[in-house]
Amino acid sequence: MASDPSQLTIHFQPERRLDVIDVNQHVKDETEGFLEAHRKALYCSYHTTAGYLEETICKRLDRHPDQVQEFIAPFRELFPFGADYQHDQLHLRKELSPEQRQTEPRNADSHLTFIGSGLENCVTYPSDPSRPVFFVDLDGVNKDNQNRRERRTTVIGYDDERTVEETEITVPVSNHRIDSVSLRDPRLGIFDQLHEMLAERGIKTGRITIDLPPDEKHAGLTVNEYETLLMKHDLVDVLRDPLRFMAQKGRNMLSNPGAIPNKAKNYAKYDLVRLVNKVVDTLGLSESLVERVIDKCLAVPAERFLRMKRSVSLLVTEDESNGEGTIVQGRYQSPILVQWRKSDPQTRRLRVRLTRFE
Repeated sequence: MASDPSQLTIHFQPERRLDVIDVNQHVKDETEGFLEAHRKALYCSYHTTAGYLEETICKRLDRHPDQVQEFIAPFRELFPFGADYQHDQLHLRKELSPEQRQTEPRNADSHLTFIGSGLENCVTYPSDPSRPVFFVDLDGVNKDNQNRRERRTTVIGYDDERTVEETEITVPVSNHRIDSVSLRDPRLGIFDQLHEMLAERGIKTGRITIDLPPDEKHAGLTVNEYETLLMKHDLVDVLRDPLRFMAQKGRNMLSNPGAIPNKAKNYAKYDLVRLVNKVVDTLGLSESLVERVIDKCLAVPAERFLRMKRSVSLLVTEDESNGEGTIVQGRYQSPILVQWRKSDPQTRRLRVRLTRFE
């Protein structure tokens, strides 16, 4: 007999800047029998530099933390710490107070790695205590002051998922070739519309899936921080020139080839990873060769070069203040629509599906 959905929120601290943490081990330590009681489990991260790999990718990586780190490694080479990111020019961050600028982490590399590697804020796995589910933290320890972050994730155990409503929404985009839009922007009214739909349908525990129809080309979706310098400058630079930051750091490494570690080849099945490995392997040879490889890489469309997603999921749980379903989001999280070619007309269509966990 099916049981009602169960919810558990876990708090923990990573041990290092890039940390791969088995959340299922924390679940077993905190609540015995939680995973055994349900067929499926949804895992939700509240952070913009820490999330999950989809279950199919994790299976191909043999569910081993070392393999996960190897999968992430090329994206960290693509977006190295300390490159010339606008997001990290803290004196330009007008939303920060002088006190906040003293402690704000320089972590644009982690945001771009999250987006580029296809990490997700919400994933679903079979609810199996014998198998790990990895929380991948890209900025678990502040590289400037070595402070460890406080992290949290919510796990929803459930047996079935039923579609309650499907609809389509239209999002205005600018006339710029490269553009990004926060779907959480109150001026769009999308979240208000979604919460009205949840209330009308009486959904208290479930999810909202937002995806791009097949005919919406040259666009992607992610959940991250919609900070102006990050979205309007750094991400734009990446979509114009995917190897910009890597090449910037790589030229500095030419004098020290030993600084570039050898990469494992067992995940060469992925086009992007194989491509990045090729660039990394040549960085110590000659600058002219690096330039030729970079030129070749830039001929690859952004949708193949980056693992930009075409759908995102938003967890819905019951709001204790009013008993209605509410969208769960971390303080800085926002679903973001990204395009790298103009749309005519200046809109993008998104499909929305509301489901209830049972």
